[in-house]
Amino acid sequence: MREIQFREALREAMSEEMRRDASVYLMGEEVAEYNGAYKVSQGMLDEFGAERVLDTPIAELGFAGIGVGSAINGLRPIIEFMTFNFSLVAIDQVINSAAKIMSMSGGQYTCPIVFRGPTGNAGMLSSQHSQNFENWFANTPGLKVVVPSNPYDAKGLLKTCIRDNDPVIFMESELMYGDKGQVPEEEYLIPIGQANVVREGNDVTIVSFGKIMKVALAAADELAKNGISAEVIDLRSVRPIDYPTVINSVKKTNRCVVVEEAWPLAAISSELAYNIQRNAFDYLDAPVIRVNSMDLPLPYAPTLIEAILPSVKRTLEAVDAVMYKK
Repeated sequence: MREIQFREALREAMSEEMRRDASVYLMGEEVAEYNGAYKVSQGMLDEFGAERVLDTPIAELGFAGIGVGSAINGLRPIIEFMTFNFSLVAIDQVINSAAKIMSMSGGQYTCPIVFRGPTGNAGMLSSQHSQNFENWFANTPGLKVVVPSNPYDAKGLLKTCIRDNDPVIFMESELMYGDKGQVPEEEYLIPIGQANVVREGNDVTIVSFGKIMKVALAAADELAKNGISAEVIDLRSVRPIDYPTVINSVKKTNRCVVVEEAWPLAAISSELAYNIQRNAFDYLDAPVIRVNSMDLPLPYAPTLIEAILPSVKRTLEAVDAVMYKK
C-alpha cells in the first residue's frame, strides 16, 4: 500500500486501462496540454499522445456526442466534464443517446462510455457551479451512477466503470482531489452496486456517499464520545443502490439517518427512506430522517453555505431525533 491523492488514483485507473485496452481514450476541456483542470490527467498526453488524450473546445454537447458515437462504434471513451454543472449542456446526448441506444437498437449496440468530473459544491462558487445531479442521472434507466468517497474506491470503481459495457456517470468532487488514502500497487476492481460498511455499530445506521461521507464519519466520531455506536455505510453507487446492505444494517440498529448533499425533493435519500420503510418497517423504532442541503440555490457567502449544506451538527441533531433524545 502507498498513500496517494484522489486525483492520482483516478489518473492511475485511466492510465492502466488505456495501457490495457487501445480502444480507451480521454477527451474533454484542458485534459491534454494543461494536464487537466484539476491535474487529474497530468502526464497522460506525454504517454498516450494527442490521438488518445484530446483537448476540446468549450462545447459539451459536441464532444459528448462524439464520445457517444465513438462508443457505439467500438471505442471506450472517458469524457471529462470540468464540472457536472456543465453536463446540462450535453444532457441530451447522455439521456437520449447514451442511456437509450441499447434498448432502442434491440441490443444491437452498446455504449461503453464513462462521463466523469466533479459534482456538488466546491466552496464559494455560487449557484451555477455548486449543484448535485446524482439523483437526476440516477433517475434514468440505462445509466449507472457511481460516486466514490476516497482514493481506494475511486481507482477500483473507475477501472470497473471503464470496462463496463453500459454508460456510466462517475461523479467526483473538487474538494476531494487532494485527499490522500491508501491504494494498493497491484491491480484491483470494485464491483458497481456494492456498498461498503465503513464503520460497524449497533445504535443507528448513517448512510451517505461521496464527499459527504466525511460528515457522516465525523458525526459517528462525535456520537462515539457519548457512547452511541453508529454504523456508517458508504453507498459508492446510487444506481444501482445496494439496498440489502442498508436494510440489513437497519434491521440491526433499528434507526436510520441518510446524509446527502443534494436538494431534498426526489433525492437519493428519498428513495432510501421509501425502501427502508417498505422492507424494514417492522424493525424501525423511529422514522427515517434525511439530512439534505436546504431547498435553495447555493449562495456565495461562506456563512450561508455553511448554513445550507449538510453538517455534523445537523447530522447529530437527526440522530438525537431518531433516538428520541432532546
